[in-house]
Amino acid sequence: MIAALCARVALLLLLAATPAAAQSGGTIRGAVVDVFGNALPGVRVTVTGSGVDAEDLTGADGVYEFTDLADDDYFVTATLFGYASRELQVTVRAGAVETVRIVLEPAFQLDPLSVVAEEPTVFARNFVAEPMIRQQSSITAVTSVIDNLPGVSVQEGDAYAFDDWSSNVVMRGFQSTINDVQIGTTIDGFPNGTSDYWSGAKANRFVDPMNLGGVEVSQGTADIASRSVEALGGTLNFLTADPAAERSHTASVTIGENEGQRFAARVETGSLFGGTTRAWVAAIRQEATDWMEGSARNEREHVAAKIVSSHGNLDLTGYLSHDDIHEDVYQRLYSDSDFRADPRWDRLIGHWPGVPYLNQFYRPGWQTRRKNTLAYLKADWAVSDLISLSAGAYRHDNRGRGDWLPPYIVDVVDDGDGPESELAGHAPVRGGAQLGVIRFVDGNGAAVGPTPGCTSSYIFNYYGSGGPEVDPACHPGASAVQSYRHSHYGKDRLGITLDGEWSLLFGGGGGSALRAGIWYEDSRRDLGRDWHRILDPAINFKWDEQAYWHQYEWDFPQDIFKWYVEETLYFGPFELAGGVKQYLVSVSREDQFGIDRDLGVDSDSDLLFSGGVKYETPFEGLDLFVGYAENFRAIGSTLLEVPGRSLDLLEPETASNLDVGVQYSGERLALSATLYSIDFDNRIFYLGPQTSAGPNYLIPGGGAYFNAGGIETSGVELAATVALPGRTSLYTALTLNDSKYVGTDDPLVDASQGIVPGADVTGVPPRLWVVSLDRTGPLGGGLSAKYTAARRVSLAADWYTDAYWTVDAYVSFRGEALSDLLRSTEFSIVANNLLDTPYLSAVTENAAWLGAPRTVSMTATVSF
Repeated sequence: MIAALCARVALLLLLAATPAAAQSGGTIRGAVVDVFGNALPGVRVTVTGSGVDAEDLTGADGVYEFTDLADDDYFVTATLFGYASRELQVTVRAGAVETVRIVLEPAFQLDPLSVVAEEPTVFARNFVAEPMIRQQSSITAVTSVIDNLPGVSVQEGDAYAFDDWSSNVVMRGFQSTINDVQIGTTIDGFPNGTSDYWSGAKANRFVDPMNLGGVEVSQGTADIASRSVEALGGTLNFLTADPAAERSHTASVTIGENEGQRFAARVETGSLFGGTTRAWVAAIRQEATDWMEGSARNEREHVAAKIVSSHGNLDLTGYLSHDDIHEDVYQRLYSDSDFRADPRWDRLIGHWPGVPYLNQFYRPGWQTRRKNTLAYLKADWAVSDLISLSAGAYRHDNRGRGDWLPPYIVDVVDDGDGPESELAGHAPVRGGAQLGVIRFVDGNGAAVGPTPGCTSSYIFNYYGSGGPEVDPACHPGASAVQSYRHSHYGKDRLGITLDGEWSLLFGGGGGSALRAGIWYEDSRRDLGRDWHRILDPAINFKWDEQAYWHQYEWDFPQDIFKWYVEETLYFGPFELAGGVKQYLVSVSREDQFGIDRDLGVDSDSDLLFSGGVKYETPFEGLDLFVGYAENFRAIGSTLLEVPGRSLDLLEPETASNLDVGVQYSGERLALSATLYSIDFDNRIFYLGPQTSAGPNYLIPGGGAYFNAGGIETSGVELAATVALPGRTSLYTALTLNDSKYVGTDDPLVDASQGIVPGADVTGVPPRLWVVSLDRTGPLGGGLSAKYTAARRVSLAADWYTDAYWTVDAYVSFRGEALSDLLRSTEFSIVANNLLDTPYLSAVTENAAWLGAPRTVSMTATVSF
């Protein structure tokens, strides 16, 4: 290392001593380093401008040089796989030498096991560079950029990922769906507060693609410090971009099909207060309609800010985001025949028919509104060269509402044969039980039934014939009535984190690093539902602001405490890591009406162990690794929503993960291969008292939750990146996965749950293959193709999706500075699902959403 450093210094001195008169023009030279100051070999450095388009490749010392440059402004771009590309503008004068040091930051990476906190050394790492962002529309969600990673499948029902209802993520047999979340999510290492549709928020509610700094995808053997209570299969850590050292302003406009629009702006303050502080502020507004009949109203407003301030050995980081979303959702298909009949229609409609039984399928009535505000403050203190501490605090507020159009009024008051009080505009009934439903009323407002012997021909959507009870023709002289149901969601979270690392150096180049940390969170989730009368269902779905029934109002307090300790030892080419963690979680339900008794459950984990070994082979760039981890998902508050169900037999879910693999990183080639095996054998089930298996598990009351069976997964992930001439790169990734259901050892229980031991896990593809060809530079572009094998949709029927290919393409043009004020311009076109392939996307609960057709969008960006 000393010899290389001396050589680098000598080279720079020699170049600096060269007489300027010997050169006909100016010179740009410098070195490319990582964030820790280490020289980066194999970096492709290009210079463009004034008719020049030259390229250099850095050597072991990271040095590059361009000579004989005419007086002008040039763009210097540095590109290396695994790092975010960096572009700088440099002004050259005749005979002058411009020294430009370029710092590259890590880009997107796959980190199954992190063994050192400060400068992570991971057991399996697949690097993916900037093309993953460019292959997606600017209007899309941040989760879309990880879709091409090995072992990952991101499925969206909306062309721009507006709709969280139809969005799934699958990794190695584990899934994040509307109801079942087995993959954790964090924002800059801070927890998102669960990702399910009903009580959580996904990463796109906290981070916009414009402000994305990277994504760490930890599969299986995840980082021991991960702050998530649902990370059975790993964690997605979305990183926000750090503020830049230079002041700038960026604005972009995107237009796309389905009336897609996006307006975004970001201001970088540059260095403030003597260079100690940097910050940025961003604002985004976007909207689109659905891709079917264009009746949906999807709108999003997002504002965010980040500040970083350094004071000697103390670094302070603060982040604030607010997201306001309005979504009109898509619906699932429940049979293969529906897909074959029309693969471009989810059976919702864009017009108001005027009949409650048909009105319930009116897409704008299926609304979701959510507001999320997240703020955190973090302090990193380098106590000494060997000791560091990190402390953080965060606050998250979530408010939302989900709407639906039941084709009736709920009868909650016994009015005899008189007028129905639910239609009279009285104060809402609080709590209580349903007595029945009211579909039609006579002129006095009393419920009436169909004419005896009347038959109906209404057949629509999933529900088939509604019968005479729903047909206006069978109720002559009567008026139809209908409800608009609102489910109200909310969550308030306050938490703190504390981490420390202590390093020791041994003789002979050995050492150790001890990590330890805690996490505490206090949260309160609220859930309520009220029912409103639609004023005139024959005309539109305007509703009475005064609810007639407030069905329930519950609060769910939750406390989380986690601690972990991990030791890493370094001996020559070996790194050995071992650690232990534990979660202590309690959650309860409080009925705000005082009707249902309070309910609580502890969800404490056992001691969960993890560890691994990495061997740096004598062949430069080639590493071998093995890792093991026990992961955990706490009992969620959603299990407490149904009164009367026993939790006495319930334990939190756990999974054991084993990874074995190899990785290689060279100047123009990066390879990785990982074998994995996962056992998940205590899945949570509900067993009702009336099932055929009931006598084996019978609990007085409404049944019980229990742990049994689960999922067994094994597979291999392969990835390769090749640097080709002409600023071109080739990336490919292949995943072979086998995920099977494990039975409960009781055939009656399996039958009651619809489980066939050995059957494929629904929604999980057994094979994924990605091929991506990309070119960087002023005129860039790329083509990406992904194969997804057939997936099981339903356990109740032998229904599998078709295997399919999706192709994405983009072209971008980056212009030089047009003036001293305007630094750069860029124009890009993105086409997703270029071949317009019909396919089924997200799968859940024995049903599937339709995949979006070809969608084209265009973005213009200026920086000044």
